[in-house]
Amino acid sequence: MASTLFRNLRLFDGSGDALREGVEILVEGDRVKEVADAPIRSAAARIVECGGRTLMPGLIDAHFHAYAADADLGRLERMPRSLQAVHAARKLEEALARGFTTIRDAGGADWGLATACDTGLIRGPRLLFPGRALSPTGGHGDMRPNVFLDQFCGCCAPSMAISVIADGVDEVRKAVRGELKRGAHAIKIMASGGVASPSDPIWALQYSEEEIATAVWEAKAWRSYVLAHAYTPESIARAVRLGVRSIEHANLIDAPTASLMAEKGAFAVPTLVTYEALADEGPSLGLPPESQRKLADVREAGLGSLEILKRAGVRMGFGTDLLGAMHRRQSDEFVIRRQVLPAAEVLWQATSGNAALVQREGALGVVQPGAIADLILVEGDPLADIGVLTGQGERIPFVMKAGEALIDRLH
Repeated sequence: MASTLFRNLRLFDGSGDALREGVEILVEGDRVKEVADAPIRSAAARIVECGGRTLMPGLIDAHFHAYAADADLGRLERMPRSLQAVHAARKLEEALARGFTTIRDAGGADWGLATACDTGLIRGPRLLFPGRALSPTGGHGDMRPNVFLDQFCGCCAPSMAISVIADGVDEVRKAVRGELKRGAHAIKIMASGGVASPSDPIWALQYSEEEIATAVWEAKAWRSYVLAHAYTPESIARAVRLGVRSIEHANLIDAPTASLMAEKGAFAVPTLVTYEALADEGPSLGLPPESQRKLADVREAGLGSLEILKRAGVRMGFGTDLLGAMHRRQSDEFVIRRQVLPAAEVLWQATSGNAALVQREGALGVVQPGAIADLILVEGDPLADIGVLTGQGERIPFVMKAGEALIDRLH
């Protein structure tokens, strides 16, 4: 069994709010074997001299779209699936270089892409996925042009890369069961309007209570959960009351709804960087005019939503939701959140907090005995300057996933 011993480091373990000095870490196989305040002796271990760098858990992005190769999701639906897969592989490899060792794809990724990451065919993060997001006709996942309504014939059908249309309890039940059969770790539904879709206003409620309850029941039957795209207080409150575990975005949330989320133990996954990216680059990258018009309201409310969620005690995950070439801005989410939240809290969200969200608490997002050995080395102190995590991994010279060093520029 291969082993690695890390020395001369400062440790952020995923749960504290300060760096620990004088610590050594022993990895055996794919697990952390020992975390000690005294020297560890191991005749067989490879020694990694960290040079005073910060060692911390691999980062987790809980809202990523690997197949989103184009800012215009309608145009994406006309892109061959094979070409989408090549784009996805590149985006996952680039995320790994930024220190992200686990990705929860929030719509589109599938068993094949996850297996390619698991087996090393793609040198990328561990990939958890809900399969295709469920959308009602005219909902946030319905990317058909507004002049189309009938389903396409098989010879000219769009790829449905991100979502699938399911209307009514029976169709929702079948769609949930189908995604779970294909290996989905969770189920995503569209509960309100969105920016990228052509038809629906942001305030539109999507899915009836019966349809949402059906999705929740089916997911729980597989010991899984539902995440819901939702912006407005009404859409969030409906979803949470019906058992949805994870609310994506939540920009327009109010204090009473945040209190309900805290009471029910639901998570929120803000994705503020995508609105900044869309405002800066969306028009030049093909974001349709109707989407540009919907962007302003949710963008302006973003930082305020963090304050509301924090005051209510809602558990927050870390997500980005970027499209196309904008994926390179993934780590900018850290500095955006730092405008409102302490650095330690933002780091928890991207490590142990997201691990709890994806039901991997204690296994991912922490550096402790028994945890999976997902580890990164960072130049500088991210608690003092969270900006050291930004860029394309220039200040992250070492990335280990499950005990294997996938990036090593220490020598």
